[in-house]
Amino acid sequence: MNDSVIVALARDALWTAMYVCLPMLAAALTVGIVVSVLQVATSIQDQTLQTVPKIAAVLAALLLSLNWVLHMMVSYTTRVFASIPGIVG
Repeated sequence: MNDSVIVALARDALWTAMYVCLPMLAAALTVGIVVSVLQVATSIQDQTLQTVPKIAAVLAALLLSLNWVLHMMVSYTTRVFASIPGIVG
């Protein structure tokens, strides 16, 4: 087993995790910024006001990108399983 193979697998795992999390994180960030601007504009300083829209946005982003997320995860798993003979042998 070569060190470069392990580094390549770890790098691929981190990139795949980043791509899978990106839609949900972007939705939470966008909604958080919008709600914060609205709170500043209206002088409402309730911290619980951000929770429900963020949860709804993350759930919507997950539902909208679920097909793509599953495709990315299956593709990564296929690449890992395909590389097992090269790692062992």
